[in-house]
Amino acid sequence: MLTLHNKHYVNRPFIIAIDGLSGAGKTTFVNQLKDKLENIVVIHIDDHIVERQKRYGTGHAQWYEYYQLQWDTIFLEEHLYKRIHENERQLRLPFYRKDLDTCVNKTIHLRPDQIVIIEGVFLLREEWKNYYDYIIFLDCPKEIRYDRVLQRDTYIGNIPERVKKYEERYWVAEDYYLNKQSPLKLAHSIFPS
Repeated sequence: MLTLHNKHYVNRPFIIAIDGLSGAGKTTFVNQLKDKLENIVVIHIDDHIVERQKRYGTGHAQWYEYYQLQWDTIFLEEHLYKRIHENERQLRLPFYRKDLDTCVNKTIHLRPDQIVIIEGVFLLREEWKNYYDYIIFLDCPKEIRYDRVLQRDTYIGNIPERVKKYEERYWVAEDYYLNKQSPLKLAHSIFPS
């Protein structure tokens, strides 16, 4: 059962983090929440990744590119997280367009009485972890997550190509995140998925 405390509603939107590793079911969980909660705005952190040349072929290890370079964490702290806390009514953020490998600025409109759900991986990283009012971590067994992403991410290539990319980029970064940030200890609620 999810119980929220609305103490911040008078000053700014209430911010919920839905964190979890790849294949944990974050998007599905958020879609279920949308049916149960009213007056919400959902922000998918993957909508705000940077262009490909900033996160691939940088000379760093692939896991580092994914964890440290996939998002402009400082920009998002300044223009997303801090601005919600300052009760800004409009957030102007870059949205990544995969088909063009470019970012397009769009405006998100907010009201102080809303719930903002931020969904994605690595949400409890050092730069962002203190901005949430409530943190949910979706804890899914590794074997299930691995199977889900390997079946889902056909754009990477065949199964051996998917395994190679996950082994070199995604799973190493996720292990780093678990060890560095201990997201399960920071979560207010842990949901199996």
